[in-house]
Amino acid sequence: VQLQASGGGLVQTGGSLRLSCTASGFTLSNYATGWFRQAPGKEREFVSAIIWSGTVTRYSDSVKGRFAISRDNTKNTVYLQMNSLRPEDTAVYFCASYQYPYLDGSYYSEELYTYWGVGTLVTVSS
Repeated sequence: VQLQASGGGLVQTGGSLRLSCTASGFTLSNYATGWFRQAPGKEREFVSAIIWSGTVTRYSDSVKGRFAISRDNTKNTVYLQMNSLRPEDTAVYFCASYQYPYLDGSYYSEELYTYWGVGTLVTVSS
């Protein structure tokens, strides 16, 4: 079982990036999936999550209106489109599969995510 996040890089303030989370060894489409990030010197925090079908999404207040999560279950992949990037978005971004296909009231808690991918670094320059 492996999750791999990709698509990070260096971008200027106001720019955009699209992250991808690809699974191997299990069917990611059976589970809700989330994105988290960890900035230097800070704890990992919830960014966004999406249920198995893609019809329900959740965002942290800090990215709402700028980021969009989506999924393509035919490709076993979840995406995070990041627009209007800010220096404070600089972090290592991780994807993880939730314990259920749906999101319950604790979707922001990383303890409830089962499998985690290797992160991808996003750096936003000012």
